[in-house]
Amino acid sequence: MFRRLEDARADISFSFEGREVTARPGDSVAAALLAAGLRSFRATPVSGAPRAPWCMMGACFDCLVEIDGVASRQACMTQVAPGMRVRRQRGAKALESDPAAETAA
Repeated sequence: MFRRLEDARADISFSFEGREVTARPGDSVAAALLAAGLRSFRATPVSGAPRAPWCMMGACFDCLVEIDGVASRQACMTQVAPGMRVRRQRGAKALESDPAAETAA
């Protein structure tokens, strides 16, 4: 279903659920995971149904994952980095508040 349009060297590696995934420089996490054949990025909060990227431009939030311990990151809007640790997000995750933003308001 998903395939790369051109062959290029994939020389960045990161992990998804403990599995090594290779990516090309400039790939988003979502593009790299889809190219590696991975389709389920998160589970919905109510039913636990698997979800995958939909819009690939940051509008739908179906690609939320945990990256390096930080939940609710959009895989389609996050560029891969060497050694990144990515995990499926299961359900809704609370976002930590930013004390600096609260005092500025």
